Amino acid sequence: MATRPDTDDYLALFLNDVPLMDVRAPVEFDKGSFPSAENAPLMNDDERHRVGICYKEQGQDRAIELGHQLVSGDIKARRIEAWKRFVAQHPNGYLFCFRGGLRSRLTQQWIRESGIDYPLVKGGYKALRRFLIDSLEDRIKNSEFRILSGRTGTGKTRVLQQLPNPVDLEGLANHRGSSFGRQVSPQPSQIDFENRLAVAMLKAHHHKGGPVYLEDESRLVGRCALPESLRERMASAPLMVLEQPLAQRIAIIREDYVEGMCADYTRRDGEEAGWLNFRDYLLSALDRIRKRLGGERHKQLRSLMEAALERQERQEDLSGHDAWIQALLEDYYDPMYDYQLGQKEGRILVRGGPDVIRDWTKQTTTA
Repeated sequence: MATRPDTDDYLALFLNDVPLMDVRAPVEFDKGSFPSAENAPLMNDDERHRVGICYKEQGQDRAIELGHQLVSGDIKARRIEAWKRFVAQHPNGYLFCFRGGLRSRLTQQWIRESGIDYPLVKGGYKALRRFLIDSLEDRIKNSEFRILSGRTGTGKTRVLQQLPNPVDLEGLANHRGSSFGRQVSPQPSQIDFENRLAVAMLKAHHHKGGPVYLEDESRLVGRCALPESLRERMASAPLMVLEQPLAQRIAIIREDYVEGMCADYTRRDGEEAGWLNFRDYLLSALDRIRKRLGGERHKQLRSLMEAALERQERQEDLSGHDAWIQALLEDYYDPMYDYQLGQKEGRILVRGGPDVIRDWTKQTTTA
């Protein structure tokens, strides 16, 4: 393998999804890393903790000595083998630690002693994170945004992904943005979400250019918070309002939140446990908005949902879900959305079905 130099070309790393080997401890990785990073730690959490205490009490030299004692013999051999596997799978990647210092250099040295030269990211995680924070604020400030709005169930995310330059906030947050929006897999940490968003905004600017299309979201997408500066820009950006007939909206919700989620839970947990977890997902989502629904309306909707779930389980018939979906849309989501849209009438550029939205964006992009 030809020797490659260490790099501080952070933009190229993120635009090209260059594989990154994060040699920080798992607890650091879990708090936040980067979309193309994999964790292959020099020290595990306990080893890092012990070295950290030694550093505070006895200084750097003793801490380094302790680190070498803890990561030696078979442990060291296993760590090196993990790094070599990563290198073999990603020959064009880079490694990094927190600041691009001792841990990166030691990892690089041990890999080199096994016969492989592998470059590191100068400045490490801290420099990469600072680059993304700064670039995200720059893109938020200088990008032109267009917001895709629409009532619940109009299929906004589906249409968004067909527009010229989309950034899918719900996809980045792994959440559909409502009480029913939880996915089978967990959401990213707040730092991971911000990093994903920054990379997506960089790609939208450098790979495609032109207006950035976003779905209309509140401050929180599940537990992931949008940057306040982005929320402010979105609140004044022009709107495209997606419209769909009620029957189509019911079908979309049934497909996404009933059929799709049931399949996802079954795939993850098996038939029996998957069904029980899917059932709990639906009922719990309804229970979370009980106060806003009011006790009597919640009771009626829950009864409809329970009957639909029983029908689905016994007869494999999903049509029973239409009743609670329609009632929830007409009595809860639609009045709330219509009130909010009434405050935004002056910002609307176009409204209509999916074809109208897609055609309008193509015309305005090529004009």
